Amino acid sequence: MKALLAILALTCLLQAGAQTSKTVLTKAPAAAGGFSEERLKRIDQNLQSWVDARQMNGCVGFISRNGKIVYQKAFGYDNIDKKTPMRTDHIFRIASQTKAITSVAVMMLYEEGSISLNDPVSKFIPEFKNPKVLDKFNMADTSWTTIPAKREVTIKDLLTHTSGIGYAQIGSKESNAMYHKNGINGGIATPYYKLDEVMKKLGALPLLHQPGEKWTYGLNNDVLGRVVEVASGMRFDQFLRSRLFEPLGMKDTYFYLPADKKARLVSLYTTDSTGLKMMPETVTIVGKSYRDYPNMDGQFFSGGAGLSATIYDYAIFLQMLLNGGTYNGKQILSRATVRMMTSNNIGPAVWNGDQFGLGFGLTSREESAGTPLSEGSFEWGGMFATTYWVDPKEGLVALFFRNIWPTSFDGGGKFKTLTYQALAD
Repeated sequence: MKALLAILALTCLLQAGAQTSKTVLTKAPAAAGGFSEERLKRIDQNLQSWVDARQMNGCVGFISRNGKIVYQKAFGYDNIDKKTPMRTDHIFRIASQTKAITSVAVMMLYEEGSISLNDPVSKFIPEFKNPKVLDKFNMADTSWTTIPAKREVTIKDLLTHTSGIGYAQIGSKESNAMYHKNGINGGIATPYYKLDEVMKKLGALPLLHQPGEKWTYGLNNDVLGRVVEVASGMRFDQFLRSRLFEPLGMKDTYFYLPADKKARLVSLYTTDSTGLKMMPETVTIVGKSYRDYPNMDGQFFSGGAGLSATIYDYAIFLQMLLNGGTYNGKQILSRATVRMMTSNNIGPAVWNGDQFGLGFGLTSREESAGTPLSEGSFEWGGMFATTYWVDPKEGLVALFFRNIWPTSFDGGGKFKTLTYQALAD
């Protein structure tokens, strides 16, 4: 009897795994996804109230559970002055949500044997050989002294943001000054650079700390984009298009939009002391940035911040991960690799006790006590107020997209609460 029960249990698990791998996004009634239709209306009410209060110009929200889309709505305006409504098929600048896509590209090459997590970055970009670590920095003349690094930066260091590489334009005062002095940009709204040239310059500059000893948000995924180019022999944008976007059916995800999609780029708003308004066409952070860079003929393919996409396209990408690496019959990664990516890969001494995988922030058991997200959920967001999370225990994929910078309004956090309060099963 025990043997029979074990066989039945194994059969059920195999069938469940097979079903998960086949899950594709389809629209369904709220109840089919275990949601309350009445409670979902609370989301409508809140999002509309945020528009009415001019806390944002407009937004798109998306919720699916076990592949069933129970919520996909747009609110507010793409252009307030012209009263142009926001649409669910608008294309958003997703900025740092590019990082997860770049991380998946790296892990695809890892599975093929072209990249090892312990490979030194210098194997692909020689300028990263014999790295130095910043010792003293003189802000007055932007000069510095260094000490030798204890070891080389590895691919895993880049994936976990523990390399010691900082951010240009939006990083620390030292990294902003050092990188600006050497013509290195932050990858955001700066189309007129070349990836290989910028990464060579970056490799020759000192790290902000010893590799592996601290979590520092930086240009790690931009470096990984160049690694993908070298390891695959393909330009980074072409690799993503042919190996990831086309197989998954992500038809609206680009670094620079084709002519027939440019009209769908959502407007970028900002807030200042006068309130909510359209972002100026060009803005200076440290160097000049362009508001409508996705509609330009750019050549810099930033693996950390360069992509734009619809909320549905990115939901497909997340559903693939929730499925264990497969979507609509196309296997991108193995479930073992997805498990690695969504498991904690750093120690508590590295990043204030928080957890980080190979490309994602993770919800720990302790953190889950203060958030509706289940332990093991993975998430991130983008500079222009886009955010996403995946809750594997709930089978949940959720996204909340705006394009506004800067903003102090935590719409993404409120959207999480509104999503979970609508669960009804």
